[in-house]
Amino acid sequence: MSSQPFQHEPVMVDEIVDLFGPVPEGTVVDATVGGGGHAAALLDAHPHLRVAGLDRDPDAVEAATTRLARFGDRASVHHARFDRMDDVVGALGVTVTGVLFDLGVSSHQLDRGDRGFSHRFDAPLDMRMDPTGGRTAADIVNSYTQEELVAMLRTHGDERHATRIARAIVANRPVETTGRLVEIIRDAVPAPARRTGGHPATRSFQAMRIEVNEELAILRPALETAISLLAAGGRCATLAYHSGEDRIVKQTMRDASTGGCTCPPGLPCQCGAVPTVRLLKRGAWKPSADEIARNRRAESARLRAVEKLEAA
Repeated sequence: MSSQPFQHEPVMVDEIVDLFGPVPEGTVVDATVGGGGHAAALLDAHPHLRVAGLDRDPDAVEAATTRLARFGDRASVHHARFDRMDDVVGALGVTVTGVLFDLGVSSHQLDRGDRGFSHRFDAPLDMRMDPTGGRTAADIVNSYTQEELVAMLRTHGDERHATRIARAIVANRPVETTGRLVEIIRDAVPAPARRTGGHPATRSFQAMRIEVNEELAILRPALETAISLLAAGGRCATLAYHSGEDRIVKQTMRDASTGGCTCPPGLPCQCGAVPTVRLLKRGAWKPSADEIARNRRAESARLRAVEKLEAA
């Protein structure tokens, strides 16, 4: 556990509170509870709701437990990855009327230099959201083939210089610290590219963090589980900050809203697909200019939400 306070400003709190206001009485699963900011706002605004918070980061579990203690038995916090949501809900025996996902890395994780998430600090190459187990960024950097590194950097980081960076990493193994990795990436990126577009290691660090924590691999199954757990009239809302995340969220919600219908657009459905949700907005909500001015990390946020339909 860290003695450093868990600091993370929740994004689009007012919009989240408004979205969950109409849901029936029951439990909202905050699948990425973090410091408990969204959960506390929901509990303050909506007396008919309870919250079950999940997080894989022990620091977040500790912080959220403390922050939500004033709500008594209306709130519980669990150390679990969000793809284990059904296990937690089953053990609690609650009716789920809401699920919230706030995806990506938290400010606390980025600002804790010893966690290895940021290129701003020299630290062991870790990047695990749950530091109690699993492979680290060092494991990936030092074991992946050049081709696997290229694919990871392109898929998760949209890195234009993926081949050059991957070749340099392989040539300089072993790589054990973030500082050394930053040096390798910086030297691999052409000089003109280093002078524009921010820090040259940003995209590579993002790609490695996503790979270490399997963030995209577990997202669609977790969203499908969340939708299946919802009672009629319940809602699932997702905040995404990365184009890959948002594509998965958009497609999963669209498939649920059509039942996976394969019929030509504009014609009556003949394939027997049964929608399970309705989209609450075509497209995504975005943070206001005022919020972005207060919190620059909110700028890339995209909020999408669906409502569970009555069973056919």
